[in-house]
Amino acid sequence: MKTKAGGPPALREAAALLAAAIPRARLHPAVVAHAEQGSRRVKWSVAFSGGADSLALLLLLWAHWPERRGRLQALHFNHKLRGRASEGDAKFCAEVCAALGVTLVCGEWREARKGASEAEARAARMQFFDRQGRVLWLGHQQDDIAETMLMRLARGSGTAGLAAPRPVSVTARGGEHWRPLLTLKKSELVAALRAVGIAWREDRSNARGYFFRNRVRHEVLPAWMEAAQRDALAGAAHARELLEEDDAALEAWLAMLRPWRADGALALTKLVGKPRGLVRRALHRWLLAQPKAGELSRQGFEALLAAVERGAATRHSLGREGFGVIRGGVLRFKLAGKSPLRFRRRAN
Repeated sequence: MKTKAGGPPALREAAALLAAAIPRARLHPAVVAHAEQGSRRVKWSVAFSGGADSLALLLLLWAHWPERRGRLQALHFNHKLRGRASEGDAKFCAEVCAALGVTLVCGEWREARKGASEAEARAARMQFFDRQGRVLWLGHQQDDIAETMLMRLARGSGTAGLAAPRPVSVTARGGEHWRPLLTLKKSELVAALRAVGIAWREDRSNARGYFFRNRVRHEVLPAWMEAAQRDALAGAAHARELLEEDDAALEAWLAMLRPWRADGALALTKLVGKPRGLVRRALHRWLLAQPKAGELSRQGFEALLAAVERGAATRHSLGREGFGVIRGGVLRFKLAGKSPLRFRRRAN
């Protein structure tokens, strides 16, 4: 469903005041650079839930880039999990977009079910967003950085995972996600909206402890910030920037080594003597490129990593369909039942 209409000047005037309070210089420089350098023919999509973050983002884009208003659209996804509240969110988003003269594209989760996980809801939402255009603006801010970092520390993420959410990221389908508000705290956005008299929608489910992120947000993050006795959110944002730099450096180093062969095998000889973190990254990338490889447990991955570092001829189970086979300094994926290796028996 699409809605596009003109509207009273009140919200437009408030948007201009908000832009004065949060100038372009306060937005993430990497995102601003992409916005300035990109083609004006490319449509900009804004993930718009009706909450404070996404509302502030939409208003700032509308005010700071007036020349892009004709190619600007808001995307609202109704998860169908909160009854009348969900319908109220959609109505609010339609009213905002009508007042700004911005196209609103709405989608809904037809497979929604009670008790759906946070991951399922997010996957459905992102599938809808990815169908609407190449450039998607998202309203993540510094609180989101700290929450994501704490959540991913709990599951043992490396630099790539801890560097999220990134100001600019590329999706598997080639789309781009831009997050200009990573330089701002949630409290700053809320204060700026209140100062210019702009209301937003509150999702009451965000206050419940059902989802892991909500528990981190309401129980862990406040205690962590109090214990730090300093600006912990800014510290987490700076750490994220450093982790992204380190992650990019490792990716560049790995690209220079070129350990991936044209036949899909991994040349282990090019990784001999290199830091374990680089070997780990190469192996992880190789596994992701194997469509028939099963998902390895952490223990299984560590065992395969140790075999890769040794480089000795061996085979390692990669699920029901095949094996990782090391022979002659090369790691290949072999389908099950093809006798990937013949080992000689040692004479006693």
